[in-house]
Amino acid sequence: MVLIVLASGLLIRLYDLTDLPLEFHPTRQLFSAIKARGLYYAAWPEAPAEQHRFAIQQAKLRPTIEPEILERLAALTWQVTGEQLWVPRLYSTLCWLIGGLFLYLLSRDLFGRAPPASASSGSAGPEAPLFTLAFYLLLPYGVLASRSFQPDSLMLMLTIGFWWAVHRWAQAAFADSAGVDRRASRRYALLAALLGGLAIFVKLPAAFFVIGGGLGAALGWTSLRSLIRHPQLWMMAILGALPGAAWVIYGLSRGFLGQQFGGRFLPALFLSPSMYLGWAQMLHNVLGLVAVPLALAGLLTIQRLSARALLLGLWGSYLAFAVFFNYHVSTHDYYNLPLIPIAALSLTPLGEAILDRLADCASRSRLNRLLVASLLTLSLLAGLWTIRSTLKSTDYRPQADFWRQVGDLVRGRRVVALTQDYGLPLIYWGWAYATNWPDSTDQAHSAVRGQGKTFDELFERLASNKELFLVTDLADLARQPKLQERLAGYAVFAQGPGFVIYDLTRPLPASP
Repeated sequence: MVLIVLASGLLIRLYDLTDLPLEFHPTRQLFSAIKARGLYYAAWPEAPAEQHRFAIQQAKLRPTIEPEILERLAALTWQVTGEQLWVPRLYSTLCWLIGGLFLYLLSRDLFGRAPPASASSGSAGPEAPLFTLAFYLLLPYGVLASRSFQPDSLMLMLTIGFWWAVHRWAQAAFADSAGVDRRASRRYALLAALLGGLAIFVKLPAAFFVIGGGLGAALGWTSLRSLIRHPQLWMMAILGALPGAAWVIYGLSRGFLGQQFGGRFLPALFLSPSMYLGWAQMLHNVLGLVAVPLALAGLLTIQRLSARALLLGLWGSYLAFAVFFNYHVSTHDYYNLPLIPIAALSLTPLGEAILDRLADCASRSRLNRLLVASLLTLSLLAGLWTIRSTLKSTDYRPQADFWRQVGDLVRGRRVVALTQDYGLPLIYWGWAYATNWPDSTDQAHSAVRGQGKTFDELFERLASNKELFLVTDLADLARQPKLQERLAGYAVFAQGPGFVIYDLTRPLPASP
């Protein structure tokens, strides 16, 4: 059954993998794609000179947010496969699946049947970890997120691996039950330090879930006083903090990381109902609103202290994370990705109870076994078909031709643009650059931060020295009436399905 669930999780993620990465947060994926292409062209001096220069230049213009691990891995692989965006998406998928294996092992430890004294501490019945694994791998949002060209799958894989390792360490270091191998505590401590440190290095916000998970796992086996006095705790803390601390020091010394800490915590949002409504919508996108109270209810039913303490630590870390990143958790659903494994573990007692009843029913007769097997199989197939339909619903491949057409029209000119995804599709497929005109959402965010500008100030700063104004986000242009009115005073340079280009060097005569 584990192999079936893993195979299902892999195969559904391979479906339509070669489509353009526009079905899930294209801005973030194209950001990484442009970075990776710059690295790829930097190692390809024989490339056409203009493309070589443009690719490297645009990669350097993108701000550095996290270490470019997946981007470098993609660029290295492209030297064999050519520039194929499915390559990094496949790497993300593999990271998500490995994270699922760590989650399965953790679920066995937390919810497994109490083993006899002669059995290993990891022995478990199959129902609980199977449910955890299936929820994590087959949640529709998780399928989309795990194919994304961004570091979150890698960060989550390392974070879940840390949860498993630190729980094993706490058990080995503090448990009093017979059969515990205390000599294993040092090995698990080193493994936990490695995995947790790398998770924070890959993406600094992972520190919330590493710290919260570590404290929860340890306090499920010992008191805070005993924990603080244990030397391996400080060894893990120091080794685990080194990679992230080195990255922060390097980033601050080079001047590229300080700007990334701004705009994350906006206290004024706590007084705004829109933040809570947005947060609820993001939770609905990721888990479904019904799953959240069910997960909390499952948390209340957990009897084993070690499992309850770990999950309380994880939920507490998520709440602290949400308070600090209050703007992003209410506007960017992928900021709530760590909630998927947390919810999977929290829902496991409820799922296990249902599976136990089904197993009891199946044991009564051959017909019951057939009915239960058919029900579970149909449920799996229905879920996979729903995800497959979502992936097939839109073919994004024509978008590449669209952006190439627009790029051919504006390339080599001074352009300001109101486009989807901050102009990144124009850069990637159109091989052309344009100064970004902020959409209505970004202008509202700037206003909340107290950095808003009047329309005239914005137009003077961004468009005064430009030749063309490109608009492909026609819906957002309609939400900016002042911009719409200003652009109506210029001649149209070119237009077509989905775009219009205004010539800022040819103002129309004023109406009498």
